[in-house]
Amino acid sequence: MIRSLFSKLASASLLLLLAAFAGAAQTEKPSPNPDEKAAKIVQRGLQAMGGDRYLNVKTVIGRGFFTDYKDGVSGIPLRFADYIVYPDKERTEFSGGGARQIQTNDHDKGWVFDSAAITLKDQTAAQLEDFRLATRTGVENLLRGAWRTQGAKLSYIGRREAGLARRNETVRLTYPDGFWIEYEFAADDGLPAKVLYQRKNKRPDTDEMDEIAEEDRLYKPITIDGVVAAYVIDHFRNGVQTSRTNYESVEFNKTVPDSLFAKPANIKAVK
Repeated sequence: MIRSLFSKLASASLLLLLAAFAGAAQTEKPSPNPDEKAAKIVQRGLQAMGGDRYLNVKTVIGRGFFTDYKDGVSGIPLRFADYIVYPDKERTEFSGGGARQIQTNDHDKGWVFDSAAITLKDQTAAQLEDFRLATRTGVENLLRGAWRTQGAKLSYIGRREAGLARRNETVRLTYPDGFWIEYEFAADDGLPAKVLYQRKNKRPDTDEMDEIAEEDRLYKPITIDGVVAAYVIDHFRNGVQTSRTNYESVEFNKTVPDSLFAKPANIKAVK
């Protein structure tokens, strides 16, 4: 989610994350007859991520550096702090060069603070949609089973090359509206390796839509209290890298106060 938060920030306001921790824990319902092989791959991935310990994570606090890329060239890293409370609360703060930017989401509402522009605003419909999309496409949505309540179908795609002598097993979630996400899991250890999907983008001053290929690549898995987290997430758009999220620390099930998500009364009240 952090990458999508930053795209809004960099373009005049602010999304993440966490790419690797955005998600929604919901009560599972019986799956709509998912492909048996795909279901086994997802179950193996869940166990590789920590099994019940992973499912019992209620909050995540991540800190590190986010780097924007332009035409494949890295920019100046910004420090970030990201706070998630499942199923649908997230606050991401960026700081650097004396500026501070915050985007906070709480279910279907959210707000944005930009110290450089000296603004505190409700999120636009586009920003809210970015958060919804990040939640929908995150690995957490797949492994925690939230998709089962949304009418999505799970299917097996096959094996793909993943470097020298490496293969990934690929599954796909397809939603009733036709939107799909593919998840690649390493064939050797079962860990999530990639997330791929396509999003539509309206061309300026026209009614035509372009399809944009989005991809997250997950690296450097680290085990914390029995739960695995990807410490490096590279995002690509149409095959060109657009960002890198590099975590320095991740904490699970720490107290995250509700006050972090409440919109301040004014700019002076932002903490």
